[in-house]
Amino acid sequence: MTEKLPELGSFVLPTGGKASAQLHVARCVCRRAERRTLPLVREGVCDPNVLQYLNRLSDFLFTAARWANFCEGKEEVQYRRYFRGAKQRGVVKVNLREEKKETET
Repeated sequence: MTEKLPELGSFVLPTGGKASAQLHVARCVCRRAERRTLPLVREGVCDPNVLQYLNRLSDFLFTAARWANFCEGKEEVQYRRYFRGAKQRGVVKVNLREEKKETET
Protein backbone atom coordinates (compact mmCIF):
# COMPACT_ATOMS: atom_id res chain seq x y z
CA MET A 1 0.00 0.00 0.00
CA THR A 2 2.59 2.56 1.08
CA GLU A 3 4.84 2.08 -1.94
CA LYS A 4 2.41 3.90 -4.26
CA LEU A 5 1.68 6.74 -1.83
CA PRO A 6 3.87 9.87 -1.75
CA GLU A 7 6.05 10.29 1.34
CA LEU A 8 4.71 12.43 4.14
CA GLY A 9 6.57 15.61 4.91
CA SER A 10 3.97 17.18 7.15
CA PHE A 11 0.80 16.67 9.16
CA VAL A 12 -2.16 15.38 7.11
CA LEU A 13 -5.63 16.74 7.78
CA PRO A 14 -8.32 14.03 7.75
CA THR A 15 -10.00 14.76 4.41
CA GLY A 16 -11.14 12.82 1.38
CA GLY A 17 -14.01 10.57 0.45
CA LYS A 18 -16.50 8.66 2.57
CA ALA A 19 -14.29 5.57 2.98
CA SER A 20 -11.36 7.70 4.06
CA ALA A 21 -13.52 9.62 6.54
CA GLN A 22 -14.76 6.38 8.10
CA LEU A 23 -11.19 5.08 8.40
CA HIS A 24 -10.10 8.32 10.09
CA VAL A 25 -12.97 7.97 12.59
CA ALA A 26 -11.96 4.35 13.25
CA ARG A 27 -8.39 5.55 13.85
CA CYS A 28 -9.66 8.15 16.32
CA VAL A 29 -11.55 5.45 18.24
CA CYS A 30 -8.47 3.22 18.18
CA ARG A 31 -6.28 6.03 19.59
CA ARG A 32 -8.85 6.62 22.35
CA ALA A 33 -8.76 2.92 23.22
CA GLU A 34 -4.96 3.12 23.34
CA ARG A 35 -5.06 6.05 25.78
CA ARG A 36 -7.58 4.25 28.01
CA THR A 37 -5.57 1.03 27.98
CA LEU A 38 -2.35 2.64 29.18
CA PRO A 39 -3.43 2.92 32.86
CA LEU A 40 -4.56 -0.73 32.79
CA VAL A 41 -1.14 -1.82 31.54
CA ARG A 42 0.59 0.27 34.20
CA GLU A 43 -1.54 -1.38 36.90
CA GLY A 44 -0.72 -4.83 35.52
CA VAL A 45 -4.35 -5.61 34.66
CA CYS A 46 -3.72 -5.79 30.92
CA ASP A 47 -1.06 -7.36 28.70
CA PRO A 48 1.44 -4.73 27.43
CA ASN A 49 1.22 -6.22 23.93
CA VAL A 50 -2.28 -4.76 23.67
CA LEU A 51 -0.78 -1.25 23.52
CA GLN A 52 1.59 -2.25 20.74
CA TYR A 53 -1.29 -3.84 18.82
CA LEU A 54 -3.51 -0.76 19.16
CA ASN A 55 -0.67 1.50 18.06
CA ARG A 56 0.03 -0.61 14.96
CA LEU A 57 -3.70 -0.80 14.20
CA SER A 58 -3.87 2.99 14.36
CA ASP A 59 -0.94 3.24 11.92
CA PHE A 60 -2.68 0.81 9.56
CA LEU A 61 -5.96 2.76 9.68
CA PHE A 62 -4.09 5.99 8.84
CA THR A 63 -2.37 4.35 5.87
CA ALA A 64 -5.64 2.74 4.77
CA ALA A 65 -7.34 6.16 4.82
CA ARG A 66 -4.58 7.59 2.61
CA TRP A 67 -4.85 4.55 0.34
CA ALA A 68 -8.65 5.02 0.04
CA ASN A 69 -8.05 8.63 -1.06
CA PHE A 70 -5.47 7.41 -3.56
CA CYS A 71 -7.84 4.82 -5.05
CA GLU A 72 -10.69 7.35 -5.28
CA GLY A 73 -8.44 10.01 -6.82
CA LYS A 74 -9.04 12.43 -3.93
CA GLU A 75 -6.65 15.13 -2.82
CA GLU A 76 -4.80 14.98 0.47
CA VAL A 77 -4.62 18.17 2.51
CA GLN A 78 -1.33 18.71 4.31
CA TYR A 79 -0.85 21.34 7.00
CA ARG A 80 2.64 22.81 7.03
CA ARG A 81 4.80 25.81 7.78
CA TYR A 82 6.28 27.68 4.85
CA PHE A 83 9.72 27.68 6.43
CA ARG A 84 11.27 26.60 9.72
CA GLY A 85 10.37 29.02 12.51
CA ALA A 86 7.48 30.61 10.60
CA LYS A 87 4.38 31.40 12.61
CA GLN A 88 2.17 31.45 9.52
CA ARG A 89 1.03 28.04 8.34
CA GLY A 90 -0.60 27.05 5.12
CA VAL A 91 -2.59 24.26 3.59
CA VAL A 92 -1.13 22.31 0.69
CA LYS A 93 -3.39 20.08 -1.41
CA VAL A 94 -1.61 17.08 -2.84
CA ASN A 95 -3.11 14.93 -5.57
CA LEU A 96 -1.97 11.47 -4.48
CA ARG A 97 -1.89 10.07 -8.00
CA GLU A 98 -0.11 12.92 -9.77
CA GLU A 99 1.92 14.26 -6.83
CA LYS A 100 1.38 17.84 -8.07
CA LYS A 101 1.12 20.41 -5.33
CA GLU A 102 -1.11 23.46 -5.11
CA THR A 103 -0.59 25.96 -2.32
CA GLU A 104 -3.36 27.81 -0.51
CA THR A 105 -3.19 30.16 2.46
